[in-house]
Amino acid sequence: MKLKSIALAALASISLAGMAQAADTFKFAVVPKAMNNPFFDLTRDGCVAEAAKLGNVECIYLGPVEHEPATQAQIIDDFITQGVDGLAISVSDAAAATTMIDKAVAAGIAVITFDSDAPESKRTAYVGTNNKEFGTALGEMLLQVAPNGGTYAMISGGAAAPNLAERVDGVRGALAGSKWTEVPGSPSFSNDDIALAVQQAGDFVSANTDLKAIVPVGGWPMFAPDGWKNFVEPNKARVDSGDLALVVADTLPVQLELLRDGYAHALVGQRPYEMGEVAMRTLLAIKNGETVDAIIYTGVDRVTKDNVGDFLK
Repeated sequence: MKLKSIALAALASISLAGMAQAADTFKFAVVPKAMNNPFFDLTRDGCVAEAAKLGNVECIYLGPVEHEPATQAQIIDDFITQGVDGLAISVSDAAAATTMIDKAVAAGIAVITFDSDAPESKRTAYVGTNNKEFGTALGEMLLQVAPNGGTYAMISGGAAAPNLAERVDGVRGALAGSKWTEVPGSPSFSNDDIALAVQQAGDFVSANTDLKAIVPVGGWPMFAPDGWKNFVEPNKARVDSGDLALVVADTLPVQLELLRDGYAHALVGQRPYEMGEVAMRTLLAIKNGETVDAIIYTGVDRVTKDNVGDFLK
């Protein structure tokens, strides 16, 4: 565990429902995998907006600065000690998170997961993407933009993240029996490190001179637009001709702009803002004694140059 990351995370803790809270206000904590991942910024924004609408909810957004499962477990444990009313957790490591989730439930705290699940835990619900289908969609988009096949490589985040493992399986399932073959060393694991993900894309091309596709199962390398452009530019002729296909997860605004400008062929997007909204409503329903669905999927979007303008609007 990195003490520096814990300290930075503590400084970055944001109480997002306003100033003095009424005695009957519920305090719900949203715990992302990493606060340096802009994907989770949108979840935070959805949480903030929905808490303001609900009125009797305070959203507390806090997680590790970097992708560190041990730090995330410690933060969850701290929230249990503080006695928050509810937790929404994007699980970094299923085993570590399950221990903390079950401890929180035993303490009377409402717990759901979002983005990444711990299905063997005692959490009440999962809010987010069907990650196996999300990976399948990535594979299907690769088949759509590059049907002739070849060799491909995937870039993942944390090796222990269950949602990412499901996406990798989904990509492989969609490409099974096709003309596509996965290269050795795929997937690489960036641990949600944006710069490292860009480097890994370059490493795959260097190590596999006839590589025909790169499929990051999260948007990490594109979250650094200049770095991604620096990777693509030396390969731009191949990208423009379709000889090197770039099919990437997530649809953050910067990614949509890169797709529009020819730095990718397709994106498959999640809905992180909606995850934050639904997480607040779901935790409030649990605290009010209501029954909620155990699985709440928020859907995916498929984006190419043909419809990217609609998403940019």
